[in-house]
Order: sequence, then C-alpha cells, then structure tokens
Amino acid sequence: MSPAGSILVTGANGGIGSAIISRINSTPELASYHGIYTVRHRAAEPLPGIMQSKSTHVEHHYEALSLDLSRLENVREIAAIINRKVSAGEIPPIRALILNAGYQEMDEQRFTDDGLATVFVANYLGHWLLVLLLLGSMDRERGRIVVLGSKAHEYGPVSQSFMSIILGPSLKQNARPFADEKWKTILADSTDPIAKGTWSTQKEDPSWMSGMRRYGAAKLCAIMMIAELQRRLDLDANLKNISILGIDPGTVPWYCTHEYRASQSLVHPCSAVPDRPPAMQAWHNPKGNNEVQTVDRAAKDILAAAFDSSSVLGEQPKGLYLDGSERAEISAEAQDPRKREMA
Repeated sequence: MSPAGSILVTGANGGIGSAIISRINSTPELASYHGIYTVRHRAAEPLPGIMQSKSTHVEHHYEALSLDLSRLENVREIAAIINRKVSAGEIPPIRALILNAGYQEMDEQRFTDDGLATVFVANYLGHWLLVLLLLGSMDRERGRIVVLGSKAHEYGPVSQSFMSIILGPSLKQNARPFADEKWKTILADSTDPIAKGTWSTQKEDPSWMSGMRRYGAAKLCAIMMIAELQRRLDLDANLKNISILGIDPGTVPWYCTHEYRASQSLVHPCSAVPDRPPAMQAWHNPKGNNEVQTVDRAAKDILAAAFDSSSVLGEQPKGLYLDGSERAEISAEAQDPRKREMA
C-alpha cells in the first residue's frame, strides 16, 4: 500500500523527537505515512524512537537525514533532496512538517560561520528557511506545519512554594532573566541584535540567564512566524489550504540540545528538569498543558496538532497556538504585526 503522505520531524533523536517517532511507529494510522526524520548527526543505528517503540502490523517506512539547522547551506541541501524525491514521486508530499529541533547554550555564546548567533539560526532561521524551501512539496490540500513554541520569552512572578520546586517550574519561569526592564522588549527596530548575538551577550551577563534570554528571543521569532507565514500562505492560490500552527509542549526534561556545563543545570531547572515518574507528572499536569510535561504527553499533543480535526483545531487550524491540548494566546510582543513582518 502506498504511504498516505510524508511526516517530516526535525530533531528526531531528542527527547520529544524520539517520543514522536515512537508514537508514529506504534500507531497504525500514522505508521502508514513515510517518515523523514532529521538529526544533527546521522548514526548508523536505528533512531531511538524506532527502537523503543512497538511496531504495528503496518510497516513504517522512513529515512533519517543529517541536518544541522545552524548551517543554512546544509538546510538548502536537505530541502533540495526532499524536493527532488517528492517531485519524482519517490516519496509522497509532506502532510505534516513538525519543527521540533531545539538548541540552548548556557556557558558561552556560539556563532555560525556566517557570523550569526547559533541559537538564533538553529531555533528560528534554519527552520524558517527549511519551511520556505519545502512549501512546494507540501500536501496542498491538508498540509500542516507545526512550530514548537515556548514560554521562554515571557516573564512574570515565579512561585517559590515547596511543591513548585519539587514538581517543576511555574508557568511564568522567567522572572529572573527578564527582571531588568531593559530585557522586557526583545525586538525593537531590527532583528540584527538578536540575529548577530549583540543582545543579552555572555560578556555583559556571564550567568545562565543571558543564554535563556537569547533562547527566548529565538523562540519569540519562531512564534511570530506562525501568523506571518499563514497570512502569506492565504494570499497564494496554490498554498492557501496549508495550515501553520504552534504548540507549547510545556517544560519537558531534556527537550533541547544543551550546550552548558553540568553544574549549571543546578541553577537552571527550567532547561534541565530531572525526569519525574510519569505518574507524578501526569498527576501534576493532567491536561498536558502548561508547566511540566512528560515527553509522551508532549508527543501526543504535537501529533494531534499535526493531524486531528477536533473542536479545538477544526479542519484547517490556521494560525492557531496551543498550550498542550488547549488554545492559548501568544505574548503581546509576538502579536505585534510590525514586529512579525520584521522577523
């Protein structure tokens, strides 16, 4: 039987990525799709998500590709390979494009060969370029692009209760990184300070908080991409049925590729939450939205965003943003049309 379509997942060997693939491989309806799974470094052995899951009676065909989102030339190369295969009929059009890969740095700032901030390119610009290059290979009637968002750019009071410390960070986890008024507006007149790494530098703030702000700024740009790209898709007669939506998967243990010393995980619980027993996490967060999340629940919510037609999503969930399984509002800065177009 021919595959029903293709599913492309970036960051496929991370915590959430592995859980997504495991759920695809063990769900007959999803296993019938052709998988395109990108990882930063391609290994010879099967992907963890395939090895850890029970396959169904439906054989899941997939390919794993090496993709370093911080290298834009590599993004172009991989997009060209996928486009050629879709055009030749070797693989079906992309039904779901899940932008899952994430990258954080807490010990020092890193830059690409092009002189751009690695955290900006890996979390936003690389994904933006990948999406633009693959639009012609999307399923033009039912295709969905799912952007993984975050609360990392938001700020507010932090709960200091014993239970919040034991069970996970509060919903507004960024009171400390954004306490100073100068950090509360991320984008002003240009994206250059974020893109070139001159905003919230490691030199002016050597703590983990500068890295958290830079990560939050990159995720803000990714969230801004949702409404802006949907606006542009709606104006194109050939692409108007494609939906782009975002989802905050919650604070998930070891979600990103982390670049920081182990000691810093002790002072930055938001990014390196020790894994709690699934039952405890599920009890703490039964609906799967906000706060701490298991990777399995996050994967379930993400795949629902990519395929379901529920009362929350509808048939074409254009420009929606979800907090787990529920609709949510994006931040005031992310809603600014001028800043969205700028990004």
